[in-house]
Amino acid sequence: MLQVARLAPALLGESRHLVAGFLRQSLNADGGFLDRDGQSDLYYTVFGLEALLALREPAPGITASYLHQFGDGASLDFVHLACLARALGSASPAGLNPDTCARILRRLESFRSADGGFAVTQRAPAGSAYACFLAMVAFQDLGAAVPDRDGMLGCLEGVRAADGGYANGPGAEAGSTPATAAAVMVMRQLDVAPDAAVSRWLLERCHSSGGFFAAPRTPLPDLLSTATALHALAALHADIDPLRERCLDFVDTLWTSTGGFYGSWADDTLDCEYTYYGLLALGHLTV
Repeated sequence: MLQVARLAPALLGESRHLVAGFLRQSLNADGGFLDRDGQSDLYYTVFGLEALLALREPAPGITASYLHQFGDGASLDFVHLACLARALGSASPAGLNPDTCARILRRLESFRSADGGFAVTQRAPAGSAYACFLAMVAFQDLGAAVPDRDGMLGCLEGVRAADGGYANGPGAEAGSTPATAAAVMVMRQLDVAPDAAVSRWLLERCHSSGGFFAAPRTPLPDLLSTATALHALAALHADIDPLRERCLDFVDTLWTSTGGFYGSWADDTLDCEYTYYGLLALGHLTV
C-alpha cells in the first residue's frame, strides 16, 4: 500500500507540499496525530505517519515518544493494538524491540475467533474480514508469519455475502466494499486467488461519476471505499482504465487547497485517514 501511495506525488505535483503541510499541522504536541475531535489517537497516527512516508517525508521524531507510552498495548482494544504494531514499524527505523513484539503478538492472538479468523472482540464465535486484514498486517509489521492460515481462510469463506461480496460477519445479504477489499488482500497474501466474480462485484460498486460506493445501497461514493477497491482490483489484475478518468475527477472533488482530503461529498471535516486514502487512490490512478 505504501509503495502505491508513493506514486501519488506524480499527480499532485507542487501540491504535495500542501498535503505534507496539512499532515504536519495534524501532529499534536505529544507526538500523536489528531482525530476528528482534536485529540491524539493511535488510529489517526498510523494514517498520519503512512501519509508522510508516502510523500517521502521523515516520520516526526516526537511520535516515537507518543507510541512508547502504550508499551506492549496491554490496555488497547484490537484495532488500536494493530495500529500500534503498524505505527511502531513506521516510526522506528532502528527496529522494533523483540520482547515488545512478542508481547503484542500474544495479545493479538487473544482476539482469535472460534472460526479460526480474528474479531475485534475477544472470544467471538466468528471473525470478520476487517479484523483478519488488520491481524495479517500486524503480524507482518512485527516480522511474524500469520498463524493458522487455513483458519483465517475458513473465516473469510464464512463471511461471504449472498451477493458475492464479503461482509464483516456471517449471514449478510450484501457485502461491503472495504470488507471485500480486505478479504481480497488477505487471500492474496495467503497465496489464494479470489474467484473472478469478486472483481465484477467490486467494479459494479463504481459510481457513474467516479468513486466507489461502500455497499450496493449506499447513496454516495466515498474515498475509503474508492482507495480500497482500487487496491483490491489492482491485486486482482482487473482493468480499471475505463473508470480511471472519472475516479480521478472524483478524488479531485474531495481535495482542498489546505492539503487535506474529505471522505465524501457529504463530509465537512478533514483528517489524516482520508488524506492517506486520497494518496492511495491517486497512486493507483497514476499507473
